[in-house]
Amino acid sequence: MQFPNPHDVKAATIPGTEGWERMYPYQYQFVTDDPERNRYEKETFWFYDGLHYPEPLYPFDTIWDEAWYLALSQFNNRIFQVPPVRGVDHRIINGYVYISPVPVQNPEEIGKRVPNFMERAGYYYKNWDELEAKWKVKMEATIAELEALEIPSLPDVEDISVVTSGIGESRGYHLIKNYDDLINLGIKCWQYHFEFLNLGYAAYVFFMDFTQKLFPSIPLQRVTQMISGIDVIMYKPDDELKGLAKKAILLGVDEAVTAHREWEDVKKAVAALPKGDEWLAAFEKARYPWFNISSGTGWFHTDRSWNDSLGIPLSGIQTYINKIRAGAEVDRPMEQVRAERDRITAEYRELITNDADRKQFDELLGCAKTVFPYVENHLFYVEHWFHSVFWNKMRQVAAVMKEHGILNEIEDVWYMRRDEIKQALWDMVTAWATGVTPRGTKTWPAEIEWRKGVMQKFREWRAPPAIGVAPEVIQEPFTIVLWGVTNKSLSDWASVQDVGDPDSITEMKGFAASPGIVEGKARVCFSAEEIRDLMEDEILVAPTTSPSWAPAFAKIKACITDVGGVMSHAAIVCREYGMPAVVGTGYSTKVIKTGMMLRVDGSSGQITIAR
Repeated sequence: MQFPNPHDVKAATIPGTEGWERMYPYQYQFVTDDPERNRYEKETFWFYDGLHYPEPLYPFDTIWDEAWYLALSQFNNRIFQVPPVRGVDHRIINGYVYISPVPVQNPEEIGKRVPNFMERAGYYYKNWDELEAKWKVKMEATIAELEALEIPSLPDVEDISVVTSGIGESRGYHLIKNYDDLINLGIKCWQYHFEFLNLGYAAYVFFMDFTQKLFPSIPLQRVTQMISGIDVIMYKPDDELKGLAKKAILLGVDEAVTAHREWEDVKKAVAALPKGDEWLAAFEKARYPWFNISSGTGWFHTDRSWNDSLGIPLSGIQTYINKIRAGAEVDRPMEQVRAERDRITAEYRELITNDADRKQFDELLGCAKTVFPYVENHLFYVEHWFHSVFWNKMRQVAAVMKEHGILNEIEDVWYMRRDEIKQALWDMVTAWATGVTPRGTKTWPAEIEWRKGVMQKFREWRAPPAIGVAPEVIQEPFTIVLWGVTNKSLSDWASVQDVGDPDSITEMKGFAASPGIVEGKARVCFSAEEIRDLMEDEILVAPTTSPSWAPAFAKIKACITDVGGVMSHAAIVCREYGMPAVVGTGYSTKVIKTGMMLRVDGSSGQITIAR
């Protein structure tokens, strides 16, 4: 199976983007001037991380990639010492992130890592509930610190209190210090992000491996179904919308809520009704913290929260009101999902004849169920609540930079690396202190305009799903269950890649993520704004999905994604709703168009396009 040489891909510079490398940290570059690194890169298998980055990465947004580059790798390799794998290496080509799990290749070293992992991971598994409660306190304290962080402006003259109180510090100093604090809080948040995460996935992988050894022919989705039906915090924002829909009907304000597309119009109409104030108060109460959920994955500054764009949760409330009026059930079918989970579990457990195997099956399944909620719950605290506040704090930094001529527009700040912003702030603050013009007023506006053009050309480029040398057998478990990268999926991607005309493709394959077979019209969506246009019983096709898309799952009959494995968000949610899903298709959003008739087989991973 052949994929392009990473250095050949890197060398084929898109005309007009020459020099794009300066937009990203130097360690992210594929290199040609270092023979040892060049050989390692060429002989390594790299796959495009479309699970996290369906669009090219803005220079500033690289912060979260840097954060998980460090956090995941350190917990795997330096803290818990996961026996077969170290960390995950990262590169960038034309704004697209490519990653490669770094295996422990020496069997002797794997053996030496096992006792460390058993002791350290074992401590967490044995004390999971207590440690997770401690984690929640740490995260909420970090978010509170972030929310309280002030981004000061630069006055013409400092307030007299600086003199009379003997403060001895300027607002210029605090602007630089607080920018550092902002960045450091972001990095710390991601340290906490991975404190439990890989152990959560590992518990699932241990159960999966053991079950597949007992039952070599068991479909992977059967294993995942045994851990389904568990309530998690990530469903809470969507549950709040359902509650507001029910309350609107109960209070008789539902007609006003559904009569307008924009929140301000709805708010005005509801306020005029007898019980309107009661519903609006319930709406405001639900916002904090639950509307701190991002409209996307939360990984990008463009992913604004529901609180920033109230039309998004409003659309979900309207969807639920209309379904309730029509007599439909809006709550997730938890009882059916749990009943099916228990049936499948009992069926396979009965087939185990060895008492020791049955005991281990029960223990591994129990551990997986205990740790699984964290796998979803951490998303709300980190990618959604923390990130939503963080992006807006950065906009406050950008507003000060704009005021002093470093930026033309607040949103221009995302075209700068975080270390470049630090340099620009020093330029700006020293110029303010001295009474001269910052040099950045001449350098940054022009550079940012050039970078805007580069980013547009990046978006028009088609990133190969994989580059480098594919291993004979992909065994790294996280790569399989999260990203959906297997030898089979690579073969499927390669076959699609070899087809010159996407319009000629009539069949696609992906991961069978949630069982069932349906037919229906496709709706291709790239953002939470676009899911507002979803029609009842359409099939959602997306690069990936995020928790803020939850109302969409009440409308659709199946889901298809470009990226993701059986533990991706789309796979988990579809299993909870009992609807078919095929994930990790590689190219579904590039091949399928809105309105196409599709047949989706979530049991086999087969997609048929009728066009």
